[in-house]
Amino acid sequence: MNQDMAYAGGAAGGATAASAASHSSSYRVKFRRDEFLRLVEIADPAIIYHRRRMHFFAFDGFVMYSFDCSDEDFRRPVIHAIEFSNTMWSE
Repeated sequence: MNQDMAYAGGAAGGATAASAASHSSSYRVKFRRDEFLRLVEIADPAIIYHRRRMHFFAFDGFVMYSFDCSDEDFRRPVIHAIEFSNTMWSE
């Protein structure tokens, strides 16, 4: 396991991120706090990701996000990402 994967939550966190990426597009949908928290309950993601002021997760082929939440708003793990990009993966 490389250092980046360890930082992202270990092997399980890396596998979850890869699975979410395979089911999402580069399209993003922005929500206000209350609607985002309601969507989290509906979608029931295993992990919420956090980068700077944005919390996000993949659902229904899109990246759902909000700038209005804090980590304490969620009853599930919040993983702190070091980078977020809406471009397709390439090396």
